[in-house]
Amino acid sequence: MALEKVISVDLIEIVENSCIQVRTKTAILENGVEISGKFHRHIVAPGDDYSAEDARVKAICAAMHTPQVIAAYKAAQITA
Repeated sequence: MALEKVISVDLIEIVENSCIQVRTKTAILENGVEISGKFHRHIVAPGDDYSAEDARVKAICAAMHTPQVIAAYKAAQITA
């Protein structure tokens, strides 16, 4: 009986104000068969440090979070 813990980014969405929502799945496998799983979500907002993110998330952030988008996001936070 071999147990294995697998953590993967399984969903990346662009949501309001160009925020990137990342869903991470943690699965427990027994002999290659998933016996348990849970999800965690977090947001990467324009201007946030995304250097520790998954390579796919980094690529999306680099493309989406332009200086103009970051400025607009920060301006919207001030008025909110």
